[in-house]
Amino acid sequence: MTTRLYEHKIFLEHSTPEGHPERADRLRSLAIALEHPNFARLDRRQAPQANEDAVLLAHPEEHLRAVMREIPEEDTIRQIEADTYVGPKSLQAALTGIGGAMAAVDDVATGKVDNAFVAARPPGHHAEKDKAMGFCLFNNAAIAARHAQRKYGIERVAIVDWDVHHGNGTQDIFWDDPSVLFCSTHQMPLYPGTGAKDETGTKNNVVNAPLSPDTGSEYFREAFKSRVLPALDNFRPDFIIISAGFDAHHRDPLAQINLVGDDFDWATGRLMEIAGKYAGNRIVSLLEGGYDLEGLAESAGMHICRLMKG
Repeated sequence: MTTRLYEHKIFLEHSTPEGHPERADRLRSLAIALEHPNFARLDRRQAPQANEDAVLLAHPEEHLRAVMREIPEEDTIRQIEADTYVGPKSLQAALTGIGGAMAAVDDVATGKVDNAFVAARPPGHHAEKDKAMGFCLFNNAAIAARHAQRKYGIERVAIVDWDVHHGNGTQDIFWDDPSVLFCSTHQMPLYPGTGAKDETGTKNNVVNAPLSPDTGSEYFREAFKSRVLPALDNFRPDFIIISAGFDAHHRDPLAQINLVGDDFDWATGRLMEIAGKYAGNRIVSLLEGGYDLEGLAESAGMHICRLMKG
């Protein structure tokens, strides 16, 4: 398998306050992990910056303008929502994250690589159609899915979100759209408070598999086997996008799900099997959460390693 990694130094310049869990050290810790010889074959590229119009694939123009108005010119950090902040470089970082996601779709859709991982921040899955929230400005996974459909005529895109927090933004954007299947495992109750089993979308295209606090591998894998994988088999996706958050790791400070790195390796393998059956192996994975540096480095490293192995 050929796996491409998209990264960029601008992601380190998205500013959050001292002590904020979504910080540049997250990417630094992953970069150290990727220095291991296991990743020597990883095809590493610099993420391109998307045009502002790319945001409009998943958001109205007013949302784009609202975020742009909040970007400070001076070297300060501005709070734009309860726990969401921007600094002078945040718009550039967000657009580069979108650019990396779109370039990854291009590479995978055209067969240049089998799969790709985008190591970007800020994350995206909490960004609703017209609202920045939960550390997120724009929804990278939603934009990537729309790009795959618009540019390559891909009919059925599955987005699988295993971040420990429910991807309310992705659910909001695709609630009425049967061409996109959204599947999520997440802790409940927990921020943002959405993601109950009975939230199924108007076209039955949303599958939520909530996990109770203080559960671990057994419950996560059972949720995958009983809810996520059957939904994917039924949907037969042409393309898979992973919202790859690693905050369900047992070390993470923001939740109480006790996964280990091997669980993310296992879940990656199951999704690769689905992609092999229906989608010509086409997977794009986008970094979402993961706030313990050691847990993130271990889990994301094992995820990327599995993508490389096939």
